[in-house]
Amino acid sequence: MDPVVPEGPQRNDSPAAPDHTPAAGAADAEAAEADSAPLALKILVAGGFGVGKTTLVGAVSEIRPLRTEELLSEVGESVDDTAGVHRKAATTVAMDFGRITIRSGLSLYLFGTPGQDRFWFLWDDLSQGALGAVVVADTRRLADSFFAVDYFEDRRIPFVVAVNCFAGAQSYGAREVSRALDLDRGTPVVLCDARDRDSGKEVLIRLVEYAGRMHTTRMLDSMG
Repeated sequence: MDPVVPEGPQRNDSPAAPDHTPAAGAADAEAAEADSAPLALKILVAGGFGVGKTTLVGAVSEIRPLRTEELLSEVGESVDDTAGVHRKAATTVAMDFGRITIRSGLSLYLFGTPGQDRFWFLWDDLSQGALGAVVVADTRRLADSFFAVDYFEDRRIPFVVAVNCFAGAQSYGAREVSRALDLDRGTPVVLCDARDRDSGKEVLIRLVEYAGRMHTTRMLDSMG
């Protein structure tokens, strides 16, 4: 009689069945929800006094914008330089706020900064967590943009310069404005009309694209 040889473990060539346990299903659902979750980005709208920051936020916002404006008075004549903006009757004393949806799943929360130097202390709080900034400029008073440019360059916050093309003002090209402001190479300069929603939206799209490239480059540099 031949010896009986015990059988070894049986090989299973069939593919493993998917894990349908409650834990695996919950994890898959959470991952899918994370992928489809809407993204909200914080954007600053900054610049000098009377350049059109409040106008830009109000033009593009899909909600009723929050404004903290006070009427200009004789008391403030010694500190508010209205040269070139004689028709300006009110000024932002804290911030403007608005929201715009760029595309499905991507919204921008806009925080407009006050322009006068006595309110610059608010910028540090407003800039916390910002993806980037729009520096609104008026070519008639381009020097008023220097503080905002220096502020964001020093803090390495990506920004674009949006030249608000006022009626009657001499027109300059993007390169001329870039040289006049001594911008870092590659910083975008966009000509716009702060009153026009589509024009303002194009400015914000340029900023999101530029800021995305800058943050990606910095992340890769830190890893390398």
